[in-house]
Amino acid sequence: MIEIIFLSLIQGVTEFIPVSSSSHLFLISEFVDFKQQSLTIDVSLHIGSFLAVLTYFYKDIANLIENKKLLIKIFISSLPVILVGFVLIQTNLIESFRNLKVIGWTTLIFGVLLFLSDRFDIRKTLSSDFDFKAVLIIGLFQVLSLVPGVSRSGITLTAARFLKFKRLDAAKISFLISIPILGVVSLYGLKNIIISEDVNFSIINIISIIFSFLFSLMTIKYFLKYIQKFSLDLFVVYRVALGFALLVISYL
Repeated sequence: MIEIIFLSLIQGVTEFIPVSSSSHLFLISEFVDFKQQSLTIDVSLHIGSFLAVLTYFYKDIANLIENKKLLIKIFISSLPVILVGFVLIQTNLIESFRNLKVIGWTTLIFGVLLFLSDRFDIRKTLSSDFDFKAVLIIGLFQVLSLVPGVSRSGITLTAARFLKFKRLDAAKISFLISIPILGVVSLYGLKNIIISEDVNFSIINIISIIFSFLFSLMTIKYFLKYIQKFSLDLFVVYRVALGFALLVISYL
């Protein structure tokens, strides 16, 4: 049970702040021998995060039904990473990125880029400035998040801040365009579970979904509150320190 809570905490927190959930889950698998890690647990954790985004932004999602233009923009922005991700997974090229050196460098480099992008203090907003040019640029930047250590949240925040969006609006863009991606990841994982004939979700899986949902929901709520008052420097410092530590371990 402690393992499930810890994995749910890692997924729920790192999925939505700019530090890379995939790299943290990989590092845990490298350094800690968790018996509960499995395909169904991984899918359950992502389902929990997916449900949390739907819950927190339910009003925005309801408005998307009326605001079809924004719905199309969110879909377009998510399309590049979904298509490239599918190719990388099918060809197994994604595995070539999963090592300490790559994660160390990406954690460090994209942490510095996050710092530089956050120096902008321009007042572009989601409601008035999220045009198709911004959609395409953020969508293409998001493809980089397929490399562990880059962080989907981090790279979309970085792209939006470079495009001079307000911090809060940049975060909202990041959360909204995560909905199709988390949905696809959850469905893809469920498909693999069905193919493997492991179709029975146990109590452990249900607990994973619940805890991942709760940690994800809290992260979204308090991260949005945090960035209204503070810069992203705390996450930059963490990324730079972690990146240096992983590079030291990798090259020693």
